[in-house]
Amino acid sequence: MIFGMILCSNLIKVMAQESVFNFEGKVVDKAGKGIAGVVVNDGINFTQTNAQGAWSLKSDTTRSKFVSISIPASYNLPQQEGLADGFYIAASTLVQANNKHDFVLEKRKQVSDRFHYIAISDPQVTNAAEMKRWKQETVADLIEVIDSLKQSHEVIGMTLGDLVHDKMNLFDEFKTSMKNTGAVFFQCIGNHDLDKQYQDLHNMAVGTPVYGEMVYNSYFGPTDYSFNIGRAHIVTMKSMNYIGNKKYLESMTGDQLAWLEKDLSYIPKGSLVILNMHTPAWNRVTTDGNLRNAANLAELLKDYHVHVFSGHTHYFENNEVTPTLYEHNIGAACGAWWKGWTNRCGAPNGYMVVDVNGNQLKWHYKGTRRDFSYQIRLYNKGEFNTQSSFVVANIWDWDSACRVVWYQDGKLMGEMEQFIDMDPTRVAELGHRYAGDRTAHLFRVMPSDGAKQIKVEFTNRFGELYTGTIDL
Repeated sequence: MIFGMILCSNLIKVMAQESVFNFEGKVVDKAGKGIAGVVVNDGINFTQTNAQGAWSLKSDTTRSKFVSISIPASYNLPQQEGLADGFYIAASTLVQANNKHDFVLEKRKQVSDRFHYIAISDPQVTNAAEMKRWKQETVADLIEVIDSLKQSHEVIGMTLGDLVHDKMNLFDEFKTSMKNTGAVFFQCIGNHDLDKQYQDLHNMAVGTPVYGEMVYNSYFGPTDYSFNIGRAHIVTMKSMNYIGNKKYLESMTGDQLAWLEKDLSYIPKGSLVILNMHTPAWNRVTTDGNLRNAANLAELLKDYHVHVFSGHTHYFENNEVTPTLYEHNIGAACGAWWKGWTNRCGAPNGYMVVDVNGNQLKWHYKGTRRDFSYQIRLYNKGEFNTQSSFVVANIWDWDSACRVVWYQDGKLMGEMEQFIDMDPTRVAELGHRYAGDRTAHLFRVMPSDGAKQIKVEFTNRFGELYTGTIDL
């Protein structure tokens, strides 16, 4: 009996030892010359390449499933058919390759501080009909926009999670739909991208061969990674803790926050950081869905100039958290689950298009199948059911730097009154508990008796003017 216990104990030790490997390799250019100073990590441990481009990491493969590099800004983003690739390798593949791997990068012919960035949240396709809408509406719209944008600058895309809706069999078709758009597309994992049969890796038994992120990983690689382009450091992170039985918490683990702290330690303070995650952190009107440890995240980001792009809520809310931390919780590509053409707040189905110039961002939300000029929806008296005496404007991409004024029969009347309510278009499209949600990007005025026309002017934070007119 004692001998059996000793044998079992020794076997466990041997198995544990076999999960730890000394991985090594190089980061080289196309000519085989080593690239110094490239950050390499296995999801837990970090290192940098030496003068010859060499790197090494001691990794426990029960927790570290990938080794990835943070692509330097002076090198092209590696891709295959427009999908980001070549910046990571699975730990299992490394083991099969005698624990060695070289990352190969191509040096940019010209380094620019300017590029276009497209953020898309929640395609969330469930079936063939929704996949068809995604491809024929959103992707077709994207390709037209990208074709125009790439004439001036490189285009980078990021899908912010919930690529599918718990349907692991749709990943293959989704991935194919994102190929050859003209941009280089990266992905972020959402709660509906997890295989619900299993908990997250960190919640499963050590050494488990199956876990919630496994299918997503097989298509898109690590969930936490970073790269550099222009003067921006771009980070993508998992923000869901799946605990099983279709229940999840909007949070990052302590290990993830430690990973982010290490990742940022290689970036000069004051740099532009773009953080992508599925879950918002700082929504104020409706806080359901916010990241639980948002305060910890903000503390890690405090020394940087940060823009956060998130989805998950299927409504639009801009959050000016601090002077150096701005969160864009953007509308979903599927709106309210492909049931119409609007999100829960009345913002149209669409995506965000960002012009990054140095450390400055200029953004515009693009409604699917609509012009960029579509930034306002107006309701006449009697059309907004809870505001029957008012003309109401829904201006989704509003923040405190914007100005909303109104004219009555050509005369400037002043600023519109902001209020919180539900947009009736959304409520009319879908009659269940997710029909709408309260939003603060609503504005109202009460016209005078006998007035014939109301014009609304929306000036965004970049000084651009958008107007809407309605006859009474």
